[in-house]
Amino acid sequence: MTELGAHGLGGSTDLPIPFTYALIGASWALTLSFVVVAFAWKSPKLDPDGRAIALPGWVTRGVDARATRFVGAAAGLAFTALVAVEAFAGPQDRADNAVPGVIYVLLWVGLVVVSLLFGPVWRLISPVRALHRLLCAGLRRPPDRGLIPYPEGWGYRPAVIGLFAFVWLELASPDPGSIVAVRNWCLAYLVVTFVGALVCGEKWCERGDPFEVYSTLASRLSPWSRDRESGAVVLRSPLDNLGSLPIRAGTVALMATLLGSTAFDSFTAFPWWMDLVDSVPSGPTATAVRTLGLLCFVAVVGLTFRFAARAAGGVDDTRRRALPGLFAPSLIPIVLGYVFAHYLTYLVEKGQQTVFLLVGADGAEVSYVLSENPGVVATGKVAFVVIGHVLGVIAAHDTALRVLPRRHRLTGQLTMLLVMVFYTFGGLYLLFGG
Repeated sequence: MTELGAHGLGGSTDLPIPFTYALIGASWALTLSFVVVAFAWKSPKLDPDGRAIALPGWVTRGVDARATRFVGAAAGLAFTALVAVEAFAGPQDRADNAVPGVIYVLLWVGLVVVSLLFGPVWRLISPVRALHRLLCAGLRRPPDRGLIPYPEGWGYRPAVIGLFAFVWLELASPDPGSIVAVRNWCLAYLVVTFVGALVCGEKWCERGDPFEVYSTLASRLSPWSRDRESGAVVLRSPLDNLGSLPIRAGTVALMATLLGSTAFDSFTAFPWWMDLVDSVPSGPTATAVRTLGLLCFVAVVGLTFRFAARAAGGVDDTRRRALPGLFAPSLIPIVLGYVFAHYLTYLVEKGQQTVFLLVGADGAEVSYVLSENPGVVATGKVAFVVIGHVLGVIAAHDTALRVLPRRHRLTGQLTMLLVMVFYTFGGLYLLFGG
């Protein structure tokens, strides 16, 4: 999103305290939270099937109603058609075309907000699911049945590939703001996802659609949940919901792609990096340099997390290999905290501009309410990062109590704590440009 100015406003000079103090304070907050939960949180407390607040029956009936699914699917198809008209028939000047903003702002960032507030909404509004169900209805075939079963060994890997392709378009491609480039990527996404659904059924949407997997991941920190026995909609602690994420192949790669790409987006604003990219002799070389940088950030997140999770003692090799996946849900608050810290200003202000372009409201004025208060934005960035990491520490501690031997429950978390402190330092440093 560097092309569109994704970083928002609010730098280190806008903080009410010196930036160094913010770094030290954030790290101490993280460390102290670990100490508190280590000595006050003696047994596992987070349970995706545990305590919940029952809601009136009409809530579940309304959510599951055929009319609700129809309206959601119709809205998704109508919005897709509107964006397609803008992409093919709208102005091809990127400043006057809403398509990049729709994809990079309303979809990529707005989907997180909506999924946190209402649950995994992409399942309801996905245009691919809607088209696939229409075709299956015509063929009189259940939508969950494909030509072949979805290979269990694939896990989330198709979605990881799709997500990396998206962040590559956004951060490393030669011209991420190009209407043609964004349009072609969206066409490829629709074709691949639709064919995948035809071949493997709706399991492909659940595990291979990058936007559905992204929406579902964000919804794990939502208060909305389902009772596993009755299927009723209930309210549950978001931290309890974290444990409901199915652990499959590619789970850690999924988290690393999301966190590493957002960190790389911050990194691309560093002047020396921009000078380096501008100094290379050709466009393809610059693309290769940006691609290598993106891969490095994703790899650093993935490798450090795997090392931290597998450093625990007292477990056999089989259990040790499973630990990164078991601890992976603790990264969800960190990922979402960093997304909010990095993109909130962008969503609020660039989102308004995108909507105005899409509906033809040329005379409407964007309200720059956050840009006019950079001190609030800068403080909010720190708060989002710290809160996300503290919640991550709590989730990781609870996981350790469940999966590590009693003698290693405390010492087995120390490496994870160090890595999270590293993520905190690194995240704040990147957000504020050093």
